[in-house]
Amino acid sequence: MKFVLLGYTPAADWDAATADFASEEAMAAFATYQKFEAELRETGEFVTSEGLGHPVMSTTVRKTDAGVVATDGPFAELKEVLASFAIIDCASLDRAVDIVRRIVEILGEPVEIRPIMGDDFTA
Repeated sequence: MKFVLLGYTPAADWDAATADFASEEAMAAFATYQKFEAELRETGEFVTSEGLGHPVMSTTVRKTDAGVVATDGPFAELKEVLASFAIIDCASLDRAVDIVRRIVEILGEPVEIRPIMGDDFTA
């Protein structure tokens, strides 16, 4: 079963003056995460992973009474923002939780797990 892992980070950290370059601590965590990602590739459980742009670079498209409208930037003030995502393909939610526990241990930030429903919306 496939799961999307949504990685969040504190908005204040992303907005900080040092947000344009990673600290030595962050670089060490990223290196450890990349080793763990390699383990998941070897087991066949890794599908993809990407970091996302700052929320102010987002565009939201929604249906309104005036038609479909695209607006720039964030639409809510948040303490945590979506910073990255990954997709894994593993046997169960329990296995996904095991994988995410390791990621959170390495990176230190919360990760939300959501099943990818595919054609089966009854699961």
